[in-house]
Amino acid sequence: MTTPPRREPVILLAVGLVALVVSAIGAASLGTWFMEVLAALIAAPILVLTYRRFPLTPVVYRLILAQALILMIGGHWTYAEVPAGDWVRDALGLARNPYDRLGHLAQGFVPAIIAREILLRRTPLRPGGWLSALVLCVVMAVSATWELFEWVAALIGGSSADDFLGTQGDVWDTQWDMAMAAVGAIVSLLLLSRLHDRQLLDLGRRDAWIRASRSGTQ
Repeated sequence: MTTPPRREPVILLAVGLVALVVSAIGAASLGTWFMEVLAALIAAPILVLTYRRFPLTPVVYRLILAQALILMIGGHWTYAEVPAGDWVRDALGLARNPYDRLGHLAQGFVPAIIAREILLRRTPLRPGGWLSALVLCVVMAVSATWELFEWVAALIGGSSADDFLGTQGDVWDTQWDMAMAAVGAIVSLLLLSRLHDRQLLDLGRRDAWIRASRSGTQ
């Protein structure tokens, strides 16, 4: 008897690859598009290579795809020019296209659950205050690293990096970006921790069943 294949990650990967190709077609700037989707291009091979040895929970794979799609949309139009963001700006009377804020909110929302999973599965930590505090620290480190990456890109690219930075003239853009990541992480932990715990339990049972099945056939 063998365990049925988990098709969902394969389907999510296929959706992501199709979306990646579509986002590149007619992109405002292929250079900006590449910089925006670079994180997804790096993450995808890692997820494929580690799938058998360290499969993740369904919620993590879904969140990763959601963030990848956000990156692709921003890369296609540039964050300052995403049409949906323009509609929200005009409808709410905002001073700028808010799509960049959504991107950085996701930059906290998604990595929070990824960090939570790794910490719960690879360290003695258990759900609780310390875990949440460390997850928030990881998210802020990720956000700070991204801001440093943008800074280096600006130094190398000069004015040509403006679309990638997406500051839209806001001198406090970096601080806003990191604040949005922190809010995203907190909201993610509040909304998804229980679901994540259930999926981790299911994943643990599945892995135990696979180990038992393999030992029985040896």
